[in-house]
Amino acid sequence: MSKANYIYVLDTNVLLQDPYAVYQFQPHEVVIPAVVLEEVDSKKKNMDEIGRNARMIAKMVDHLREGGKLHKGVILEQGGLFRIELNHRSYQHLKHVFAEMTNDNRIIAVALNLQMEENEKQNGKQVVLVSKDALVRVKADAFDLRTEDFLNDRVIETDKGYDGYVEQFVDSAIINRFYKDGQVAVSDLKGSFYPNEFVILKDVMRTSSSAIGKVDLLGQNIKPLIGEHEHVWGIKPRNAQQKMALELLLRNDLPLVTLVGKAGTGKTLLSLAAGLLQTEDLHLYKKLVVARPVVPLGKDIGYLPGEKEEKLRPWMQPIYDNLEFLFDTKKPGELDRILAGMSSIQVEALTYIRGRSIPDQYIIIDEAQNLTKHEVKTILTRVGERSKVVLMGDPQQIDHPYLDEYTNGLTYAVETFKNEALSGHIKLVKGERSALAQLAADLL
Repeated sequence: MSKANYIYVLDTNVLLQDPYAVYQFQPHEVVIPAVVLEEVDSKKKNMDEIGRNARMIAKMVDHLREGGKLHKGVILEQGGLFRIELNHRSYQHLKHVFAEMTNDNRIIAVALNLQMEENEKQNGKQVVLVSKDALVRVKADAFDLRTEDFLNDRVIETDKGYDGYVEQFVDSAIINRFYKDGQVAVSDLKGSFYPNEFVILKDVMRTSSSAIGKVDLLGQNIKPLIGEHEHVWGIKPRNAQQKMALELLLRNDLPLVTLVGKAGTGKTLLSLAAGLLQTEDLHLYKKLVVARPVVPLGKDIGYLPGEKEEKLRPWMQPIYDNLEFLFDTKKPGELDRILAGMSSIQVEALTYIRGRSIPDQYIIIDEAQNLTKHEVKTILTRVGERSKVVLMGDPQQIDHPYLDEYTNGLTYAVETFKNEALSGHIKLVKGERSALAQLAADLL
């Protein structure tokens, strides 16, 4: 096929994920079915990220209209052709399989009719339906339509992201020198490392000799952890990754820490314990702010009954459960009385944090995998002087309709900041709630 022999038909979810997706397929032809514009139009009044993207799409299409009639096609800057498809809407070839004329099926019908038209030409083009909806791709495949996921917005190219630590088998002499001198040179090990990346040194002879170190800010040496952190507000790390997490959480020279892990790995409990220690005991920060998105972020909670605190309680209950454990409360309402007397602890929905300047605070953002890239940027750019932000969540448990494991804001922050000396990251892998909780996290 020649270089520009493809027609890409874009689904609505592609545009709502990336409003400028049409420019990613140049120099090929990009087709937007009319029904996609209808779906985008229905989202433009939303007061969230989806609504913002819908409005951006409208402005972009209106700008392209200056180049000619959209239904006939306009030339893009790099040679691609953009077109709004008003024809090819016939449902004749789909109705015997999918009787209901849903918007998804109408989009498939446009792609199928275009492909059938191209097949009749001597040098017809290949039609490709691009959608982030797996079921749309499955249904289109039933009609021998070529389909693709939209991967341009993926933060990582492969399924393997940054874990924050590596294991290396080394000669026992290197481990001995690490304990004797308090460091080993990065040049003594294989490969390259990121700033603040942890290294688990294991004896190549498979003895029990091992050590845990962390790459220094200059990336030249691997040094021991600052402390063993035996107890932090009654919490003791139970595995190597939890030790690494506490090291990052207790370092006041790292204003950004990201934690990922399945349910039960201790992300929230460790973050709260470290935050309480540094806020209540060491007074390094004026306030501990704990927030999580009311999914989807930006939606008003006004329709729930009661005052603001009552409305937020169901969404914030996982935070309160961990605080009850840390404060060792036994009676109903005891935690509320404790928090009422401690003005330095604030539990909020993320909706109420956006737009504020946040100095001298220890900020924990739970369920950060439900944030978009733009929302993470909005939060981090609001952080004031001498504040620390902890972003945590499980990228495999996403409630946002247009995000996945590879495109969410938490993964974006992890991969973007892994080269920066002012941030640290760790992936928690072992569940510590119970054997059943760990098994459920792995199997279900």
